[in-house]
Amino acid sequence: MASILSRFQKLISKNFQQTNAEFNKAIYNYLGNSIIWNPENDSTYIEKGYQYNTTIYSIVNLIAKTAATIPFQIYEIKNENELKRYKAMTSGIANGSALHKAEVLRKHALEEVADTELHDLLSRPNPAQSYNAWIQEIIAFGKLTGNRYIYGLKPDTGANKGKFKELYVLPSQKVEINSGGIFDPVKSYSLDYNGQYKMAAEDICHIKDFNPYYDGTGSHLYGMSPLKAGLRSLDTNNEAVSTGAKYLQNQTARGVLMSDEGDINEVQAQQLKEKFKQNYQGSNNAGDIVITPKKLSWINFGMSASDLSLIEQYNASIKDLCNIYSVPAQLLNNTESSTYNNMVEAKKTLYQNAVIPELNKIKDELNRWLVPAYGENLYIDFDYSSISEMQEEMDKVVNQMSQAWWLTPNEKRQAMSYGVEADNEKLNDYYIPANLMPLQDEVIVDDFKSVKVNYDELLDVKREIRQDVFTTASQATQRAEQLGCSGIHSHDENGNAIYMPCASHDDYIAIIGQDVKDDKQEIIQKQDSYTNYPQGATNNAKRMLEWREKYGRDVVKGGTEVGWKRANQLANREPISLDTVKRINSFLARHEDNAKISEDYRNEPYKDKGYVAYNLWGGKAMISWAKRISQNAD
Repeated sequence: MASILSRFQKLISKNFQQTNAEFNKAIYNYLGNSIIWNPENDSTYIEKGYQYNTTIYSIVNLIAKTAATIPFQIYEIKNENELKRYKAMTSGIANGSALHKAEVLRKHALEEVADTELHDLLSRPNPAQSYNAWIQEIIAFGKLTGNRYIYGLKPDTGANKGKFKELYVLPSQKVEINSGGIFDPVKSYSLDYNGQYKMAAEDICHIKDFNPYYDGTGSHLYGMSPLKAGLRSLDTNNEAVSTGAKYLQNQTARGVLMSDEGDINEVQAQQLKEKFKQNYQGSNNAGDIVITPKKLSWINFGMSASDLSLIEQYNASIKDLCNIYSVPAQLLNNTESSTYNNMVEAKKTLYQNAVIPELNKIKDELNRWLVPAYGENLYIDFDYSSISEMQEEMDKVVNQMSQAWWLTPNEKRQAMSYGVEADNEKLNDYYIPANLMPLQDEVIVDDFKSVKVNYDELLDVKREIRQDVFTTASQATQRAEQLGCSGIHSHDENGNAIYMPCASHDDYIAIIGQDVKDDKQEIIQKQDSYTNYPQGATNNAKRMLEWREKYGRDVVKGGTEVGWKRANQLANREPISLDTVKRINSFLARHEDNAKISEDYRNEPYKDKGYVAYNLWGGKAMISWAKRISQNAD
């Protein structure tokens, strides 16, 4: 029986598969070890499309070259839940507003890293290609065939075993899937290019488009080319061009010459034919005047270019092909009815519907297939904030951000694609529109929940300060006389000038602000616990706890029992006392050298005992806050 099955398997070939569908189903379902026939004729799509058709050539190059201008970035995952939210927001409609809002989520979910092995690999995927050429090739094959094959070359032994050192794009039309049957559908891949080469499934990243062709033979494992849906439009476009070319090449009258004086002999007919071919055929002679020695009449039986509707059919086929690829037709050097506004909108549409979805598809697969070997906590992403056409909606975002007092200035800067100033703690405070003073310096809402004082009394003081804001200079002058200071000063509030008593704000604070300062000090001294510590400290503690749960206590050894209890406290957002804050401040100050991951553990940070211990107490996100609270309490 085994020998019979072996003989059946040897009969399998690509050509044979095309002739016997039922036998293919049996092989795929039960026997396995067969080459799965690709129902898509990828070679035809490449030849008839990219190599022969100017429209497809332009569309594919436009998408690929535009996508290649968007840089990639490597991040370290800080918060898995925030990452899920970020991915959900960026996987939908890629409009400018959504992308800018997603930047805030990315700040909480990811932290950019530099000079990793992934940077080196993607910047130069292989000795023959740069990143730009490599990514263009991936996208071009995908848009033509619906399949993208990336082959990773890795050493079998040594310290870098399992890490790809070179990445190559395989020609989609030359790759076949080797199946092990229904329970092992993708066993390996074969490349038919100057010989037969078989490659393990884990060495190939196959990024495919959706294919509904479920015929029972496993052919759905290949992606479906967009040109399958647009094949009629592609043929129409090609035929319109060919017919137009033939018409121009043979541009002469199409019909029959008849003699009004009787029949002409064979010699006269041949002479007349040669004269017409010589003098009136071809584009150079089109429209010339016909002169004959005899009285002749013309009977037309041909069709003109307008009769054939070549131009209409050609333009209609271009629109169909552009629709298939979600590319605006006006971007294909079609300046008809073009204006600045609709060209800007067309470029936005190109990014939203064609470029960004393609890059997101590639990004997801690279994070699945490539990244784990270089660190389970790493993440590849593309920087869509660099797209100038998407910045047209920035004014709307800016207006929204200016009114969003619940976001810190650094979060606003991040949302608007500006750099974050991590060292400036003031930019991590919340600011209220009333007087543009940092909320954390005066009144912190979260503190109200845990402080046993008369909050209404303190708020009355704040309201008193707000009452010293006037719309006229004379009102501010009168108030200055009441306070016993001289002069007035002004501020800009939402584009309008407001006036306050005293020559400067510092002079004003020196008089009226002392009461606020005293009240605040009293609150600090009476405060039993704090719940308003940075969210980043909570995230750091959670990350250490997750590492220990994932890798085990034998691997994640950093920190004492006190440290792990502190991590649980911070992770659960439990109140912490002033004494605890001081201990945290003292611990982080003593172990500041452990704030960064040691070079020895760059790919396995969970094994760095010092780094783990440091983050159990909140890490870098905690130190500035703990220091400030401790100093104010002394």
